[in-house]
Amino acid sequence: MPVTRVRPIFDEKGRIKGYQDIYTGQEYALPVLIGKKENPYENGFYMGNQILAREIIAKDKDIKGETHRVLWLLISILDFENWIQISVTDIAKEIDMLQPNVSKAIKVLEKKEIIIRGPKIGRSSSFRFNPEILWKGKVQNLNKYRKKREKENIEDLKNRTNKRKQKKLEKLSKEYDMSIEELIELKNKLNLT
Repeated sequence: MPVTRVRPIFDEKGRIKGYQDIYTGQEYALPVLIGKKENPYENGFYMGNQILAREIIAKDKDIKGETHRVLWLLISILDFENWIQISVTDIAKEIDMLQPNVSKAIKVLEKKEIIIRGPKIGRSSSFRFNPEILWKGKVQNLNKYRKKREKENIEDLKNRTNKRKQKKLEKLSKEYDMSIEELIELKNKLNLT
């Protein structure tokens, strides 16, 4: 018979409330045995923008049956940070669809900016799901992505504005037979915006 180091401690009603180590005198609460906690999302979880991911896609008449099938397969294999890497051949096999139809569906999803083409990996392309529609990964990484994209959009807007100004200056330069530098100097003298 094994020698035990603990003895039970009882409360005033005679119920065991814990144990005491007989050598050290330390008291322990009753151990609670629990089963393995099941994770309802062990196969994956993503956050989705309710309006964009549901309503707008559902109402878009260009996104038809086969495109929806491809879309839902891509969502099902979505990896962290919204990356997807699968070949058209594999998609076609997985959902029993012809490869040209899969390619058309992917083109529609790209045109609608639901997926964004990434770099080629081997013979197949990689894609990134538009994070404004849904996101799989840490929220802080989504926020970093959004900040980076906002900066890129601001730079793009500045570049487009500068190109428009440049074209306008070139047109005025031809119209008035003046150099662009002379036009800018005249504009500054007249305090024009």
